[in-house]
Amino acid sequence: MAEELSFEETLAKLEQVVTQLERGDSLTLDESLQAFEEGIRLTRICRQKLDNAELRVQQLVELDDDNLSTAPFDTEDDDT
Repeated sequence: MAEELSFEETLAKLEQVVTQLERGDSLTLDESLQAFEEGIRLTRICRQKLDNAELRVQQLVELDDDNLSTAPFDTEDDDT
């Protein structure tokens, strides 16, 4: 890919693939497999972008004394 897509653009493409697969759109088996593979690829890209964003948040947590420090990123649903 010559130009890297943003998270939002990648997610939108993934949503299009999912919609296409859900509707069927008269896809052949081979076309369905290609769409599925593209969906997996886009999912991995989105996951990597989210992981990178989480790391940046961890690195930018500011302490009371105005020093920057790494701290775990707390989520409400850590068991997933």
